[in-house]
Amino acid sequence: MIEHRNLRSICHASIGINDLAQAKQFYTPVLKTLAIELVSEYQHAVAYGKGYPEFWLQLPYNKAVASSGNGVHFGFVALSKQQVDEFYQVALNLGGVCNGTPGPREEYGAPYYGCFIIDPEGNKIEASYWHIEQK
Repeated sequence: MIEHRNLRSICHASIGINDLAQAKQFYTPVLKTLAIELVSEYQHAVAYGKGYPEFWLQLPYNKAVASSGNGVHFGFVALSKQQVDEFYQVALNLGGVCNGTPGPREEYGAPYYGCFIIDPEGNKIEASYWHIEQK
């Protein structure tokens, strides 16, 4: 058993994509900025994580066209503001679209620093760093 899995609520998440090669070319370097690696690869899917597959990109099982969900986004943990900034810049360089520049968001509270991207297929992703003062 992977010890830190008992600290998580979600085992994994997956999004449907239409072009697996393009999605892999986008997500591999973008997620690498957060030390998230490609950990599994199949003909129909790839998975990323830190030691086990947490985030999957896959061709739809029913062979229908994949579409992004309105109101759905996936947030990735950043360990510094610099990682958020790198995630954002790499994503833009690879065809992502800005959906919110790196920075604080008053509505999320003082510890939050993050950015929002729309990937080349219209899926929404976020990188966020939460700086909480230790007392």
